[in-house]
Amino acid sequence: MNNSSLIQQVDGLIRSAATAYAGTPAEASLRTLAVRVRQPLRVAIAGKVKAGKSTLLNALIGEELAATDAGECTRIVTWFQHGESCRVVLQPRQGEAREVRYARPDSRAIQIDLGGARAADVERLVVEWPSTALRNFMLIDTPGIGSVSTDISERAQDFLTPANGRVTPADAVLYLMRYAHREDIRLLEAFHDDDIVQPTPVNAVGVLSRADEIGAGKMDSMASAARVADSYRKSEQVRRLCQTVLPVTGLLAYTGRTLREEEFHGLELLARAPAEELAPTLVSVDRFIKLDCPAEVDAEGRRHLLDRLGMYGLRLGIELIRSGKCGNSAQLAAMLIENSGLRQLVAALGTQFAARAEVLKARSVLQALGSVLRQMPLEGNKKLVAEVERVWAGAHEIAELRLLNSLRQDPAGFTEEEVAEAERLLGSSGIAPARRLGLAPEADQGAIRNAAQEALARWQRRAESPASLRQSVAAAHVLIRTCEGMLGDLVGPTG
Repeated sequence: MNNSSLIQQVDGLIRSAATAYAGTPAEASLRTLAVRVRQPLRVAIAGKVKAGKSTLLNALIGEELAATDAGECTRIVTWFQHGESCRVVLQPRQGEAREVRYARPDSRAIQIDLGGARAADVERLVVEWPSTALRNFMLIDTPGIGSVSTDISERAQDFLTPANGRVTPADAVLYLMRYAHREDIRLLEAFHDDDIVQPTPVNAVGVLSRADEIGAGKMDSMASAARVADSYRKSEQVRRLCQTVLPVTGLLAYTGRTLREEEFHGLELLARAPAEELAPTLVSVDRFIKLDCPAEVDAEGRRHLLDRLGMYGLRLGIELIRSGKCGNSAQLAAMLIENSGLRQLVAALGTQFAARAEVLKARSVLQALGSVLRQMPLEGNKKLVAEVERVWAGAHEIAELRLLNSLRQDPAGFTEEEVAEAERLLGSSGIAPARRLGLAPEADQGAIRNAAQEALARWQRRAESPASLRQSVAAAHVLIRTCEGMLGDLVGPTG
C-alpha cells in the first residue's frame, strides 16, 4: 500500500503542465502546485465565531501564537508552518508578498503589524515558526463563520468552499462545532470533491469544541460531551460529512501544555482550603470572583486562573491536587491534557490525516491541476488532460477514498456488518494493515497474512455472488485489491 508512486506520478504531471504552460498566466499557479506536493499536509481549522479555533491551534502547537481576541488579524486567513527562523509574510490580494514586522510581548500571541494594509486587502498571512508540531502539518486558522461582519464570514467560506471551479487550498479540515447547528452541516456539505460532488468524510474531522461547557463546567462535563459526540458520530447526517467527531476542550489542552509554576501554586492554595468553605465559591464564575475566598488567592489571581482554565479546569485542577494525584506542576499539566481530549484528537490526526497525507495531497493537487486545465485550456494539451484523468481514475489509493466516501452516502447493498468491515479495510480507523484488518497493533506478519487472506476470500465470494448488486460487485473489487495490496506488501520484502 505504498503511496510514493502516486505522489511521484502527480509530481511528474505538474512538471509536465508547468512546461506546457510556460509563459502563460497559468505558469505561476502550476509552479505553486509543484511546491505544494512537497509541503506538509495543509489542515484548516474552521468553525463558527467563538468556537475556539485559535485556542485549539495554540494547543496543538504547544505555545500561544494565534491571537484569540477579536483583533484585526483574526479577520485574515493565517497559515502557520515550520520554519528555521521566525518571520511573518503578508500576501496581499494584489501585488507581491512581503515580510512584515511582528511583536510577541511576554511570549504571548503574535501581534502582527500589517504595515498600513487593510485586512480586506490581505489574502493571507503566513507565520513561519520553529516548531516540531508544524513539521507534519501546516495549520490554517480561518476567520469565524457566522460573524456579524459579512466580509469576515464570507472570507472563511470562500477559503473552504471557493466558487467558480477553484479548489480549496486545504487538504483536510478540522471543523469545530459547539453543537451541530444547521450552518455547521451546510459548510461541511460544501467541503467536497469536485469529481464526486459529494461530501468527503475522509478529509474532515468534527471537533465538539469547548466540550466542558456542555456540562456547564461540572466535573462530569467531558463525560457528557463524550456522549453527545458519540450521538453525532452515529447520526447519518453527520457521519456522511465527518470521519469522526471528538470532544475537546481546547482551553484546558492549551493551559496543560503551557502551565506555569505560579498557576500551579495558586491552585495548590485553593486545594488546601477547607472543602466545605471553598465549595460555595465554585458554584459559578461570579461567586468565585466576588465571594470571599478561604484561600490566599486574591480576586485578580482567581480571575487569571479562570481565564486559563475555565470552571471545569479549575474544579478539576483543585480536585487532582487535593486527592494527591498531582503533587507538582508537571503532573498536573499531564492530567489536564489527558482530560482535555487533546491526545485523542492528535491520535485522530495521525490515523486520519498524517497516515494518508500523501494521498490527500495528491488528490488536492490533482483537483487543482484539473481546475487549471479546465479553466485555461491550451491547444495541444489533450494528452496531458488524458494523463490526469488516467491517474485520477487508476490510482487505487484514490479509489479507496472514493469508496469510503460513497459508503457514507449509500451502503451499496452491503449489510451493516459488511459496511463496517469495508470501511475498516479502506482505512477509516487507520491505514496500517493491522488496523485495516481489525487486529491488535502488535499483530505479527503471520496473523496479518491470515486475516488478509480470509478477508480476500470473503470479498471475492461477495463479488462473485449472483445475488450481488452491480454497485456491490464494483465495491467488492476495490476491497479485493486492497486485500491483495496488503498481501503483496507482506510477501514483497520477505521474498
